[in-house]
Amino acid sequence: MIFEFLNRTAKIIDQINEWVGRKISWLTSVLVLIICGDVVMRYFFNASSAGVFELEWHIFAVIFLLGAAYTLKHDKHVRVDVFYSRFTEKQKAWVNLTGTLLFLLPFCLVVIDASFKFVENSYRFHESSPDPGGLPARFIIKSAITIGFILLLMQSISLIFKSIITIFAPANATKH
Repeated sequence: MIFEFLNRTAKIIDQINEWVGRKISWLTSVLVLIICGDVVMRYFFNASSAGVFELEWHIFAVIFLLGAAYTLKHDKHVRVDVFYSRFTEKQKAWVNLTGTLLFLLPFCLVVIDASFKFVENSYRFHESSPDPGGLPARFIIKSAITIGFILLLMQSISLIFKSIITIFAPANATKH
């Protein structure tokens, strides 16, 4: 049945983003350590490095980009809950379905499409930091844009499928 297919597919996508999110979450500890080390070096030893500063921002970007789908999966993204929190499950599903179809899905597709050329040019020219002492291989961090939005696109598809199941599936159908 169609609802079983939608449910299975949503579960597979959820498992992928759960795995990625849990792995990426460890980068927050790494980031804290790097920032603490940078602060100590700057304020106690008057030493600074463009590479360390860039590394901090690159790790933050990876956490944000690759963690966005995990955040959506767990419904922890920013939302104005003035009305939504009072809605029934079906009403919430309608809001999620409509918002995802009209805004999230097209946005992901536009960013993925635009980022392919952006990343391709970076790889082609072996782009690195323009700053002295900056990080090489900037194309690696730029690839996180495409990967992150592909994961977010996948999670938006999962949300669409779950919303369809909530709205249209009979009471005895497989639920998410």
